[in-house]
Amino acid sequence: MSGEQSDAQFIATELNNLARESYLASLFVPDEFRGDIQTLLCFSAEVSTVRQRVSEPMPGEIRLQWWHDVIEGKRDDEARANPLAASLLRTISKHNLPRVPLLRLVAAHRFDLYDDPMTNVNQFEGYAGETRAAIFQFAAMILDSSADQQVAELAEAAGHMGVALCYLEKLKQFERDAANGQIFLPFSVFESFGLSDGQVLAREKAPELNAAMSAHLEAAKTHLERAENAIANTSKEMRPAFVRLAFLKKQIAKMQRATDAFYLSYVDIADWQKLWTGFWFVAKN
Repeated sequence: MSGEQSDAQFIATELNNLARESYLASLFVPDEFRGDIQTLLCFSAEVSTVRQRVSEPMPGEIRLQWWHDVIEGKRDDEARANPLAASLLRTISKHNLPRVPLLRLVAAHRFDLYDDPMTNVNQFEGYAGETRAAIFQFAAMILDSSADQQVAELAEAAGHMGVALCYLEKLKQFERDAANGQIFLPFSVFESFGLSDGQVLAREKAPELNAAMSAHLEAAKTHLERAENAIANTSKEMRPAFVRLAFLKKQIAKMQRATDAFYLSYVDIADWQKLWTGFWFVAKN
């Protein structure tokens, strides 16, 4: 087995462990592109979970700086010894991907290491764009080498998908984040329902908290609908990059049927449903 094949196996396993939904979505990508897209997804999952693997901000800062240096080409020897880093650099080179969005992705995740709240919707959507939308955009670029001819359409599709996904992730992780003293969902929305940061972090069941959580879910649905419309204007080759849309539609529908909005974070769909909806998304598109 070659070094690249060994790296690919490691990355697929690591992606499945770190971000199961991303792994399932990657199964719908054509074989020839799957390894490169799994690399991007695994890199995203790796930097997204730094906070959960450190006890204080400084080790997290060091880890993120290491990735920043790798992308800038400052740690080539170390990168070659790391399967994910080595594969990421090969993917960047192979597809001529711009490095600046990846550097911004790493920088945006520094927010994760601290307990400052996500102040408002604009800040949240900016974070989602840099940490989630960029990966959708790169995946589509890998699938269609003529993506530079659909810049506006791709940016809109990836942008709205990134925001919708970030909303769903943060809704599902609300309990964990609040227990860790973090408010990742836009605090201005909680505030508009008369909630203080202390009340949000306490996670006490209240009509105001239910209403705020439902408002966040409605925002996710709006962005997902806009993403679906935008994806229809992209090339057929790009569509598998957006198979997560099928998962999110099912998840949002199930969340909206929840009788107690506070427990939206516990609502999900089974893996077989994700695979089934992904299959129909690809077949239809």
